[in-house]
Amino acid sequence: MTEQLRVEVLETLAHDAGAFTQGLELDGGTLYEGTGLVGKSALRVGPLGQPPVTEIPLPSPLFGEGITVTGDSVWQLTWQNQTAIEYDKATLTERRRVSYEGEGWGICQQDSGRLVTSDGSAELTFRDPATFAETGSVGVQRDKLNELECVGDSVYANVWQTDEILRIGPDGAITGHIDASGLLSAPEAGGADVLNGIAAVPGTDEFLLTGKLWPKMFRVKFVPTAP
Repeated sequence: MTEQLRVEVLETLAHDAGAFTQGLELDGGTLYEGTGLVGKSALRVGPLGQPPVTEIPLPSPLFGEGITVTGDSVWQLTWQNQTAIEYDKATLTERRRVSYEGEGWGICQQDSGRLVTSDGSAELTFRDPATFAETGSVGVQRDKLNELECVGDSVYANVWQTDEILRIGPDGAITGHIDASGLLSAPEAGGADVLNGIAAVPGTDEFLLTGKLWPKMFRVKFVPTAP
């Protein structure tokens, strides 16, 4: 049975309204954010709730997409450039670039160690965290899967152009529908783009949510929808 959930806001945080958010990850108290658009893409790193301390721009024509922290590395996808960038987490220097086929949208790492990536379709692809090679895939009964966050065996996925987040099991089954609508006021939403950016808060059942060009970020819980 698919659980119906909604967002309960616990805290509202500042967010750079100029950030075209493509990936979000919280590691300890450090927030990693990947942004997109050619000439404006970057990896941003800094304390949660504060401006980034470090910003690493991606040179044109790279269009940044999802990010994830894996051990002592940070991976960042690109949209149509078929290139993944691996950074050293401690120094944030670039280690290497790896090629892959198709588009890059979202990425996260499961507890098993394998990477999960999306490309805007209804398929999630599994990858080796050392080589980035494909190791398998699973179909989901919903397309436009975008930014991803792994929690245990589940994958949380933003659905592009909607206010919906899906919780997806390891077999591709949708186990939860999360309604994340209404986070921004009408004036705020008028200057913003889509919901995109979900990061689990380690050691809790909480998440961070934001979007492309959003002026706010939210610390939230996913709670059952009232019958």
